[in-house]
Amino acid sequence: MKITFLVMGRTDEQFLREGIDKYVKRLSHYTKLELIEHHLSGKPTGSSPALLKEKEAEIQLKYIGLADYCVLLDERGQSFTSVEFAGFVQQQMNRSVKRLLFIAGGAWGFEKSVYQKADFKLSLSAMTFSHQMVRLFFVEQLYRAFSILRNEAYHNG
Repeated sequence: MKITFLVMGRTDEQFLREGIDKYVKRLSHYTKLELIEHHLSGKPTGSSPALLKEKEAEIQLKYIGLADYCVLLDERGQSFTSVEFAGFVQQQMNRSVKRLLFIAGGAWGFEKSVYQKADFKLSLSAMTFSHQMVRLFFVEQLYRAFSILRNEAYHNG
């Protein structure tokens, strides 16, 4: 199963890029992970949240394939413990999902059309994090999920 993580905007902070790169590299031992950072070019200053979500939706919808299982990282999504998230990942592998697509939206969330195409909404926390920090937290949790599935010491180490 291939995993794609689509994020809106760039990761500007060096320490976050280093952390993300660390876990993406570690994940390569378990799965094919493609991390795609997509930003709006020529984003108008002062654009309304609705307009920004629309423009991001145009990009996001292009990445959602018919055979994909699309998961939105969304504050109103279902929360899991790390072990439960590992089970969720295993469930998708058991279902022979060709590509598991995770999407982290921009600062204003997702446009209605993206919600309609999604298969699942996942909340990482009841707290709010910057969209850049969510990237690091998510790839670490994905790595943790695979280490749990392999009974490796990382989860309790």
